[in-house]
Parts: sequence; C-alpha cells; structure tokens
Amino acid sequence: MVSAGCGFHLKGDYLIPEQLQTLRLESSDEYGELHRLVSERLRLSDIEMVTGDSAPRLWLGDDNLERSTLSLFPSGQVAEYELIYSVKFAVGFQGKPSQSFDVEIRRDYLDDPRTALAKNRELDLLLREMRAEAADRIIRTLSSIKVQ
Repeated sequence: MVSAGCGFHLKGDYLIPEQLQTLRLESSDEYGELHRLVSERLRLSDIEMVTGDSAPRLWLGDDNLERSTLSLFPSGQVAEYELIYSVKFAVGFQGKPSQSFDVEIRRDYLDDPRTALAKNRELDLLLREMRAEAADRIIRTLSSIKVQ
C-alpha cells in the first residue's frame, strides 16, 4: 500500500535530523532574548542541549536591528521606517567545517511623533515578534540541514 501526502506539518513541528537531536547551544549573548527563544524552541522540539565538545554546535551571532527611512511627513519628519532585523548563526559538526546561515526579517513601521510613548511600546513589541520569527526560522533551518 502506498500513501501520499502534501507534507503539511503543524507550525513549530519540525523534523530535526537524528544527528542534531543533541546540540550544544552557544551565543554571543547567553542571557539575550534570542538565545532564550531558540533554547525554548529546541526544548519544544525534544532536542537535548548539552555542554560537551562532541555534540554538534549551534552558534548564534549578534542580532542587529537597522532602520531606514521609507517616507516623510510634509514637515520633513520621518513618517515610516523599514525595520531590518538580522542575525547570523552557524551549525558545526566535530571535524567538519561549520555551515553558516543568515536570517533577515523586514517590517514597515509607521511613526507618529504625537504618540511617541505608544510608538516606543509598539516598536518593542515588533522587535519581540521579529526575534520570535528569527528563532522559528533557525529551528526550521536546522530541520533542513543535510548531514553527511
């Protein structure tokens, strides 16, 4: 009997290769929000995190937020920004060169100087969402790594 399917998986339900079921998670900011989010998603994927040198290594680089002007008010003040959140990460296996990856997430952000306090709060929430999406993409990338 042959069965076919569309490949649908529930969000966050990724099939991580067997060689990555045990990982050493390292980052430039061990106490940062991105490290915490990735660590949480690894646990949810039943990945065992260890400290030994023999386990494959997932290294998270510094995350970065840039913003560029998209539009201006007639007064010359910035009306809209493009936020660009990026992070580099690498996966390495003992005795083999690391595989490096980049995650970049873009969002538009409307700025209104009359509501500065609310806009600061909105920017914080948007950054949190972008970090969460980056953590999801990192786990998704782990599920697609071909291990020889």
